[in-house]
Amino acid sequence: MTAEQVRDKIQSEGLEYFLCSFVEMGGAPKAKLVPATNFDEMSTDGAGFAGFAAGHLGQGPHDTDIMSIPDFRSLTVLPWRNDVAWLAGNLHVDGEPWPYCPRTILCRQLEAARSKGYVLKVGVEPEFMLLKQDEQGQFVPWDRHDRLEKPCYDLRALHRNLDVMTTLIGYMQELGWGPYANDHEDANCQFEINWAYSDALTTADRNTFFRWMVRTVAEKHDLWATFMPKPFGNLTGNGTHHHISLWTADGEENLFLDEKGDLGLSETARWFMGGLLHHAKALAAVTSPIVNSYKRLTRGAPSSGASWAPVYVTYGPSNRTQMIRVPGPGRMENRTADGAANPYLAFAATLAAGLDGIENKIDPGIRNDENLYEMPLDELRRRGIGFLPDTLHEAINELEKDDVVKTALGSTYADYYIEVKREEWADYHQSISQWETENYLQVH
Repeated sequence: MTAEQVRDKIQSEGLEYFLCSFVEMGGAPKAKLVPATNFDEMSTDGAGFAGFAAGHLGQGPHDTDIMSIPDFRSLTVLPWRNDVAWLAGNLHVDGEPWPYCPRTILCRQLEAARSKGYVLKVGVEPEFMLLKQDEQGQFVPWDRHDRLEKPCYDLRALHRNLDVMTTLIGYMQELGWGPYANDHEDANCQFEINWAYSDALTTADRNTFFRWMVRTVAEKHDLWATFMPKPFGNLTGNGTHHHISLWTADGEENLFLDEKGDLGLSETARWFMGGLLHHAKALAAVTSPIVNSYKRLTRGAPSSGASWAPVYVTYGPSNRTQMIRVPGPGRMENRTADGAANPYLAFAATLAAGLDGIENKIDPGIRNDENLYEMPLDELRRRGIGFLPDTLHEAINELEKDDVVKTALGSTYADYYIEVKREEWADYHQSISQWETENYLQVH
């Protein structure tokens, strides 16, 4: 969509306001409300922000404002407020693209791929939980009847949440996203809504908008929606699995598809997968980007009996105990990504790792068809099966050593990202948890 087409929508559809938006490192959307009467200035100059106040954007309080220049292809009219439209933007400072803008980082990586004849397409599976505060002010699953040890696909619990789910699906249909399934997931009060895949930039924009939309609808029902990777120790965490395929530059031919190949994958797809596995430990720092992410990436089973999260750097068919699952011909699912991942950064890093696999013809090795959760550690080691990082600290150390993933983020941003994440780890490591108090206070 062009600026001129948006001007037409202002006249024909009664648009009165724009949420001129962008995301910071953590993926949190920021915005200014701009009236349509100021459209011309917004479309050329964007909306200005004090970057230091908006999150990790590489600015101090003394720096020049950042300007979010809207990308009109992302225009999304709010289904619950048809006179307002959301616009994703790319950040600029003093007229130049800002290297600390996650969306710009993805756009740069996509353009580099396109110059090689490739287009990345992605579908996402964002899981979230619906919570409320109890009398002590603690967030807990809202539905007191949702107590099954194995609540996945439970019809009764899904029915009790029909108002929230049908509202969300209806909005997504109105937006033309092609939602096709919604279910109660493996944790109590945990849900997922799936919609059609698209090019990586469109999916990243939609994923960002989706998270905000889910929270907006939840708040209207006096609930709190969270995509936090592991909110509760006894329940399954929130993943956002990425379904990946690589297409020709015109978007017409799926380069991953080979009906005669093992698992329906082409040689190109296998090399791309080899790149993901080769760079897996560094990728985890971007797809599982916070301290809490590594509470989800564990072998230990919650009350439902399985974590459903990857720990092992392996691939195979529809086997959910490993990092890369091949659910059908012509695509692969990276199961490491969680609800805290910034989709722009995650897609950029994933694309770079996969293209490195293609360029260097990295063999992904032997497929795995077994239940890795039950395989003894000695057997895992005998087979040479690698493990994803145990902590954010370990993942950041791996990222620091990986030039391919760092180059995808941009050397300036990668150094900044590592610095921010080391500070996050230090803050966590120096905090005193309730577990420590309960186990050590009266013993030592």
